[in-house]
Amino acid sequence: MSFVVAVPEALAAAASDVANIGSALSAANAAAAAGTTGLLAAGADEVSAALASLFSGHAVSYQQVAAQATALHDQFVQALTGAGGSYALTEAANVQQNLLNAINAPTQALLGRPLIGDGAVGTASSPDGQDGGLLFGNGGAGYNSAATPGMAGGNGGNAGLIGNGGTGGSGGAGAAGGAGGSGGWLYGNGGNGGIGGNAIVAGGAGGNGGAGGAAGLWGSGGSGGQGGNGLTGNDGVNPAPVTNPALNGAAGDSNIEPQTSVLIGTQGGDGTPGGAGVNGGNGGAGGDANGNPANTSIANAGAGGNGAAGGDGGANGGAGGAGGQAASAGSSVGGDGGNGGAGGTGTNGHAGGAGGAGGAGGRGGWLVGNGGTVATVPPAATAPSAVPVVPAASPPTRAVTAP
Repeated sequence: MSFVVAVPEALAAAASDVANIGSALSAANAAAAAGTTGLLAAGADEVSAALASLFSGHAVSYQQVAAQATALHDQFVQALTGAGGSYALTEAANVQQNLLNAINAPTQALLGRPLIGDGAVGTASSPDGQDGGLLFGNGGAGYNSAATPGMAGGNGGNAGLIGNGGTGGSGGAGAAGGAGGSGGWLYGNGGNGGIGGNAIVAGGAGGNGGAGGAAGLWGSGGSGGQGGNGLTGNDGVNPAPVTNPALNGAAGDSNIEPQTSVLIGTQGGDGTPGGAGVNGGNGGAGGDANGNPANTSIANAGAGGNGAAGGDGGANGGAGGAGGQAASAGSSVGGDGGNGGAGGTGTNGHAGGAGGAGGAGGRGGWLVGNGGTVATVPPAATAPSAVPVVPAASPPTRAVTAP
């Protein structure tokens, strides 16, 4: 590997000499322009005029090329001057760093932090930002864990006597943000809290925002970080149906009488309620009342049985039983149909996750300064609506026939 040795003072002197050369050339070109670009013809003949025009045109072209050369010369001088300045700044920075290392070495060994200088930024292996210098320096920012789910953001480093606290890092998915570092004891603002991570599991809560750092004697507290957003809950699931279906109601008895009498059919039986996820049983049909056509009879048919309610989980209710038929030479009244059973209750969706709490604002300075603001809490995710309830089945109709 090759090395370059440069003396900043020599570069600065060379740049000055080159600039002087450019100034001398510019002055000579300006002096020659007046006598060459406006050359007069020696006589009134055409040859003298042509020669004067030729030399004047040549002089104009020279001045144009000289202007371009002057611009290039100026760029070279600027590059040479900039290089000398860069070398000088590098030497000064090396001297300054060596001086700071000598000053910070004792406090770094005794207290674990420098006397002057900013704290280091947090890393994945060491998320918290380092504290700033005891005398002067800002705290390092906490590590941003947004790309790592479940990993909390790093806390910001604290300032020393003068300086600002470090900013807390953002939390990973579902994790809290880091707290901001405290401002300088004498002067400095607290660091802002990190943002909480958003939830990644259905119905999960978002991470809390980090608290803002407190100020010292003079300064403002840091703002709290915003909490993460929660996720919507899963849809409700209906229970699995039982293996045994609900039973239907029994049909009512029929009465047949050849003589003059009052005939009443019996009511059909009610259906059996359905289990979870099972439709309710249908009501039984009402009994028929059939009189002898040759005799005068009063026939009242039985009412149909009521359908049973459906099981939980949105099952259908049972259909009501049909009313019985009445047939007689006298008065005939058909039975009423049974009522349909109510549908089962649907299952509600799972609750949505709550948003993470916003971080608390940092305390303001003891003497002068405002406290930090508290971040707003995002709204909780909404749960999905319940499974729709299936309406009850309507009872079937049976025609009543006149004798």
